[in-house]
Amino acid sequence: MATILVTGGCGFIGRHVTEELLENGYDVRILDALIDQVHGDAEASAPDAAEVFRGDVRDKSAVEKALEGVDGVIHLAAEVGVGQSMYEIARYVGGNDLGTAVLLEAMIGRPVRRIVVASSMSVYGEGRYRTADGDQLGFIRRKPERIRIGQWDPLSPDGRALIPIATDEEKPVDLASIYALTKYAQEKQVLIFGEAYGVEAVALRLFNVFGAGQALSNPYTGVLANFASRLANGQPPMIFEDGQQRRDFVHVRDVARAFRLALEKPNAPGHVINIGSGQAYTIAEVATLLAEAMGVPDIAPDIMNKARSGDIRNCFADISKARELLGFEPGYRLENSLAPFAEWVRSTGAVDRGAEMKRQLEERGLVS
Repeated sequence: MATILVTGGCGFIGRHVTEELLENGYDVRILDALIDQVHGDAEASAPDAAEVFRGDVRDKSAVEKALEGVDGVIHLAAEVGVGQSMYEIARYVGGNDLGTAVLLEAMIGRPVRRIVVASSMSVYGEGRYRTADGDQLGFIRRKPERIRIGQWDPLSPDGRALIPIATDEEKPVDLASIYALTKYAQEKQVLIFGEAYGVEAVALRLFNVFGAGQALSNPYTGVLANFASRLANGQPPMIFEDGQQRRDFVHVRDVARAFRLALEKPNAPGHVINIGSGQAYTIAEVATLLAEAMGVPDIAPDIMNKARSGDIRNCFADISKARELLGFEPGYRLENSLAPFAEWVRSTGAVDRGAEMKRQLEERGLVS
């Protein structure tokens, strides 16, 4: 029976990955720092069958201890949050990039067969677009002067209107935030290491992950959790820009299955692979659907008509490669999964820190 180390295994995605692995016959060891922003005062939350080590992935001795007798690694430990990464730069670069470097150094000479690292759709910057004539464009970036006057949609280099389309892994990266920079560095470190040392390496670029177990009191944890925290406290979800930006929302159970498949499938090593639902939703639409699911349809979102530094307009996944290499098929759709999510939010309770997050960004000039 294989033993898998899951770094960050007590976090939102990590707990579901751990359960998925245990249900499929793996032994699981967890290394998690249990940082306050994610866990608060809570104790480690993990299935009883998992072995939990408390430690920072930047701590070489803790990592070496956690790697003893391990056959594979799923590397989830990371600081998460586009907005926060723009002012807590050292924290994000240290936690994500240095942490990955320490882990990889500790793996040298050990019989670890495969490592799967969590990357992010944020590395793409803007997703793919095409013109009305059908020309596909791989590199599009919005101009700050247009954003400042509320012209949210990007244009082609010659000024033409663009239509967003699904983003595949061949789209060139465009790192628009410190968080994106660190995630790209993580995936490249792992793939370079794997090739050099003969370790099978896979990077999964996750789109917007949702589901029960998100840190509702962490304003940087994800858009659905942020909206839920606001609605649970009778406050309108805060939406930057005009709410028509599009994203892909993938259920955490689908993500957990994707990580297991990435450990198992023979053709996955050496690849970066999108993990999403393959569906696009506007942020305003998501806020409305969630308010209905939570029984507060009269709470309309607060459309702020302001932009956050580092945000992009549209990005949703082409998951053809995940289907081909992993046999991955999403089992959950957002619109069919919000009722159980809302029930979990009601039973859990949430502290709304959305206004605090907005204030921190505004004080640093990261909202315009």
